[in-house]
Amino acid sequence: MISIDIATLFPDMCEAVLNCSILGRARKSGLVSIETYDIRDFTLDKHRRVDDSPYGGGRGMLIQAEPIFRCYEHVCGIRSKKKVNVIYLSPQGTTLTQSKALELSKLDVSLFLICGHYEGIDQRVIDEIVDEEISIGDYVLTGGELSALVLVDAVVRMLPGVLSSSECFEEESHFDGLLEYPQYTRPEVWHKRKVPEVLLSGHHANIKKWRKEKAIEVTRFKRPDMLK
Repeated sequence: MISIDIATLFPDMCEAVLNCSILGRARKSGLVSIETYDIRDFTLDKHRRVDDSPYGGGRGMLIQAEPIFRCYEHVCGIRSKKKVNVIYLSPQGTTLTQSKALELSKLDVSLFLICGHYEGIDQRVIDEIVDEEISIGDYVLTGGELSALVLVDAVVRMLPGVLSSSECFEEESHFDGLLEYPQYTRPEVWHKRKVPEVLLSGHHANIKKWRKEKAIEVTRFKRPDMLK
């Protein structure tokens, strides 16, 4: 089973999300182990300071290497029976995809997620311990917490037992290279718009064919680059 450890300056922010909904239920039921660590707890500075100005000048502050490394060593001690795979959430990283999330969900490792803040973290700790950098898009956030939570959600929901069935994610957008087909629920008519007759027919083969055709149609209209 995968386990996830998050190094952050804002553990309360992360816990507020991790304790809710599907993620919260998965943690409580033991389907996944997720822990958050305050980077400030690992500094040697008596004022719990973890940042400093960058060499060479420039605006902003950097998180120092030592507190992150000490947090990493602490987690390695706890997860001693597992390989610790270190991911730094960074706008310079490889863009997170559904296939990457699925790949991570199948690993029997501990994911150690580093959330940067300010202007990022000292490059030396990246060079020392980081296995890969992951981005959730070509834009910059104030910190890595939101990116880490997106990654955790994308990975955990595909773990066995978290959702009621694998079909819950296997028929979604991006899983098979297409966007998802349109979906409808009651009532059958809303604002004079009717649910497609095929979905009311009970004919599973026709429904499957319609969904495939619509998935291709939606992808061609919204994301033609994916069809290439």
